[in-house]
Amino acid sequence: MTLPEKIIQHLQKLPESVQAQVLDFVEYLELKVGRHQDIQDERDWSALSLSYAMRGMEDEQTSYSANDLKEVFS
Repeated sequence: MTLPEKIIQHLQKLPESVQAQVLDFVEYLELKVGRHQDIQDERDWSALSLSYAMRGMEDEQTSYSANDLKEVFS
């Protein structure tokens, strides 16, 4: 017997009000998994976008030095 079949077998023994709660929980889990995937997809696209935007910059010549990075307060 497969896992879904076992779940259905147990679910059919429960009162309808409890079955409704199980359905709510399953829908919650679907949303949670979907949101997690959406977040991961967004991170992947962001990393890809940044890597393409920065591609080749390591070979560029710059007129700035490390001294230019220091901020002076008077």
